[in-house]
Amino acid sequence: MKKDYYEILGIDKSASAEQIKKAYRKKAIEFHPDKNPGNKDAEENFKLAAEAYEVLSDPDKKARYDQYGHAAFENGGFGGGGGMNMDDIFSQFGDIFGSAFGGGFGGFGGFGGGGGQRRVKGSNLRIKVKLTLEEVANGVEKKIKVKRKVQAPGVSYKTCSTCNGSGQVMKITNTILGRMQTASTCHVCGGSGQIIESKPPQADAQGMVMADDAVSIKIPAGVADGMQLKVSGKGNDAPGGNSIPGDLIVVIEEVEHETLKREGENLHLDLYISFAEAALGTSKDIETVNGKVRIKLEEGIQSGKILRLKGKGVPSINSYGSGDLLVHVNVWTPKTLSREQRQFFEKSLTDENFIPHPEKSDKSFFEKVKDMFS
Repeated sequence: MKKDYYEILGIDKSASAEQIKKAYRKKAIEFHPDKNPGNKDAEENFKLAAEAYEVLSDPDKKARYDQYGHAAFENGGFGGGGGMNMDDIFSQFGDIFGSAFGGGFGGFGGFGGGGGQRRVKGSNLRIKVKLTLEEVANGVEKKIKVKRKVQAPGVSYKTCSTCNGSGQVMKITNTILGRMQTASTCHVCGGSGQIIESKPPQADAQGMVMADDAVSIKIPAGVADGMQLKVSGKGNDAPGGNSIPGDLIVVIEEVEHETLKREGENLHLDLYISFAEAALGTSKDIETVNGKVRIKLEEGIQSGKILRLKGKGVPSINSYGSGDLLVHVNVWTPKTLSREQRQFFEKSLTDENFIPHPEKSDKSFFEKVKDMFS
């Protein structure tokens, strides 16, 4: 079971953005690889702290984590930080370490001040995937085709002579406080430390071509419209022999169901019956996300009655069970009557059995609404 992100950083849910950043910096310095050479436990804690910070420092990801927990970031994450490597951490959060480890990106693995080569990450791709309510309720594996930039076959790279493969250029400026040294991304290689040596004619200036890629995505049951799934390494490639691909961000789009209406994990269904069915009672086949089921309506059922089918709603993404299906009974009033039907109802106007006599157990509309939301 994954450890709670707040617990990893040693904070509570009410922590401010500045407190979250401060807590992460403290943990990152404590478990930094330079302070703990060869310590696998420290390296793992270092990665966990970065993963927690990536989620909790982003208001949108934090809100989804507070609502759904780790389940919101399954299958690579819905935008979460699962599976971050050292390159991701130093490229995204290196500035947080400040000068604690000699500036730059923390001095680990040849980053920044160490003069080694940086690993450049390709850009992310973003697509929408439409899901039916049945797919949302049961989970689904989708196979999609994605157009993305990849390194062209036959392209080769060489060390950038401007930055000598470091991806950064140093600049010394004379100020009233003395000589100041600053580092900036190399404008020639874009920070990769490499430039093109040769490329095929069909490749662009960076040695890239467009290619179709088939991606299989496992979507868990219980996702909601607007949720995001991150598929690591399925975005655009970056130039250079030491680069890593970006990510594919999949946005969930829920298709509206014809008869079932979703409200969180609960589903609602309007069921229309006739006067005769309401008076005599009947059985009805109704649609659910797992096929049809038969329900029994007792004789004398009233319009507005709500029948609750336990566990027939949408599963919780946190695996806390499933919601319910609420069947709203509506007695349909015919708009036109035959002569015989009109005579029947005219006689019924004074019939004691047809005069409304609501019982105390018959709840009003407002009571039903109150019960539904509680």
